[in-house]
Amino acid sequence: MKNSTVAGLLAAGLLLVPALAQADADADRSHPTTYVKDSAITVKVKAKLADERMNSLRHISVDTDSAGSVMLSGTARTQGDIDKAISIARATEGVMSVTSSIQVRKDD
Repeated sequence: MKNSTVAGLLAAGLLLVPALAQADADADRSHPTTYVKDSAITVKVKAKLADERMNSLRHISVDTDSAGSVMLSGTARTQGDIDKAISIARATEGVMSVTSSIQVRKDD
């Protein structure tokens, strides 16, 4: 009986290793609701970019931190497209600031 109990606990511990590794990746998240809020902001910005139906906006990545700061990265065809993406992100509910590292790339 002891051997099966020890084996069961060991197996359960091994199953938790991937979960602990993921928890470490999100160590900056102070609370699960913060993570959900950040994800919701990211989804809102991505949805608004998709609504524009501008081909170059599909090459833009969106990330949000726990303070509501949005980071835009990727490529766009024109500076006007970059400005449009930044404007959309700034106008999104919950966004506190926007940082962009989007580069103009005409050949996409």
